[in-house]
Amino acid sequence: MTPYEQWISFYTIVRKDIVRIFRIWPQTFLPSIVTSTLYFLIFGSFLGSRIGNVSGVPYVMFVVPGLVMLSVVMNSYANTSFTMFASKFFARSIDEILVSPTPPWILVAGFVSGGIIRGLIIGALVLGVSLFFTHLIIFNLAVIILFLILTSLVFSLGGLVNGVYATSIDGINIIPTFILTPLLYLGGVFYSVTSLPGAWGIVTQIDPIFYIINGFRYGFLGLSDAPLSVCFGVLLFFAAVLAAMNWYLLKKGFGLRQ
Repeated sequence: MTPYEQWISFYTIVRKDIVRIFRIWPQTFLPSIVTSTLYFLIFGSFLGSRIGNVSGVPYVMFVVPGLVMLSVVMNSYANTSFTMFASKFFARSIDEILVSPTPPWILVAGFVSGGIIRGLIIGALVLGVSLFFTHLIIFNLAVIILFLILTSLVFSLGGLVNGVYATSIDGINIIPTFILTPLLYLGGVFYSVTSLPGAWGIVTQIDPIFYIINGFRYGFLGLSDAPLSVCFGVLLFFAAVLAAMNWYLLKKGFGLRQ
């Protein structure tokens, strides 16, 4: 394929996904807004007034980065996993792509871009909701943007792997329910690792999402329970591994060719 043909193929995949995201916006955007509002009310306003400060900042301000990342992770992952699953079993549009000369890396980039876009939009919406409950401090805007993009990339790639392997709706839901959700809640969304006793602090520090949330929190508050370089390195490592996995799976047509 010529570069122009590759661009057309990539653009077509991304455009189709974006149109779907905005067409069903009550399902793609609204749940995260409602859920985040409830989190800010309960953990921020109600409990926050009793907890006081964490690491020298008001509790509601402390949980903002974690709640943003919670929404970004879940939505980026869900978007690509469902899109790939639907293209295999509902619309069967994946067949049309596979018979075309579109290279595997274009397929990966196209599907993942939709997840990144949805993740970034959700992140911006949740940040907007947080303004009704607290004011934002921006310590390093570049770090915030970088972690938003990389986190959306990593979990879009992860969702694509899930979508390739999944053979039923249950196969899509099982990982967010039993793996991502526990990792997120043990990753420091609502607490600082320094406040945990013994073994729980160790459990939190072996959770990869802990480093993602803390790197993002550093961008806002200048606070982190882990070195920024380690947080950044964790994201790059998973991005590289998952990108290679997706390229291999799509190149081999695993789970795609019936």
